[in-house]
Amino acid sequence: MVSLLERMFGRPKVVIGMAHFGPLPGTPLYDKKRGINGLFEDLLKDVTALQEGGIDGILFCNEGDRPYVLKAAPEVIATMAGIISTLRAELKVPFGVDVLWDPKAAIAIAKATGAGFVRGVFTGVYASDMGLWLTNAGEILRYRAYIDADHIKCFFNINAEFAGVLGQRPVEVIARSVVISSVPDAILISGPMTGHPPRIEDLAKVREVVPENIPVICNTGVTHDTVKEILQICDGVIVGTALKMEGVTWMPVDKERVKRFMEIVEKVR
Repeated sequence: MVSLLERMFGRPKVVIGMAHFGPLPGTPLYDKKRGINGLFEDLLKDVTALQEGGIDGILFCNEGDRPYVLKAAPEVIATMAGIISTLRAELKVPFGVDVLWDPKAAIAIAKATGAGFVRGVFTGVYASDMGLWLTNAGEILRYRAYIDADHIKCFFNINAEFAGVLGQRPVEVIARSVVISSVPDAILISGPMTGHPPRIEDLAKVREVVPENIPVICNTGVTHDTVKEILQICDGVIVGTALKMEGVTWMPVDKERVKRFMEIVEKVR
């Protein structure tokens, strides 16, 4: 049986590379001198480097919008949608959208831009750096249906970065419960923050309990040194920091690092 990720990306053991927006209008670190044109130019360079490096898919995310908030502002949504739409002509691989930390906004942008998937935190209650974080998968997926966007796949990040889940359930129990209660298209496992990995044993436990037809993806902290081991467990990885110059999250994508990463992946595939 062909997996969801193979249908979406045309490859087994999928690698999705991050295209990080710099700080957007209305956020404290926004560069007013470079403006929206500067954001576009930076993203175009990153998209080009990712694709020339052989990436399977791209995930756009407003990583630069620190300090993060739980609901995206209209100017953030509009700018992301406008830039991604303009970049569409350059995209040769499937792409998705993540709006930190607002999956409803991500679905809206995905619908407007033609994205195939979104990443977000749809379930759980968290004590986070952004304050008390309450999610509502039922509301978000009803919104997806309401705007006729059921073709957009929802990748559920079930242990959010920069946050600790309130409650005592192990991650594999949460994963199995989310599959039953909230109909995710894929399950993502994260480390404690951007660029930090989850525990290998947690990835293995989640893959063991989640049905085979639902992909399990390692969401953070994958490196050139660990991707081989992780892909022996998981169906895919989402990678950002390891593909950046000097391995620094806020730096541009390094095409040569992407190539080396994908060479390792090809040996696994």
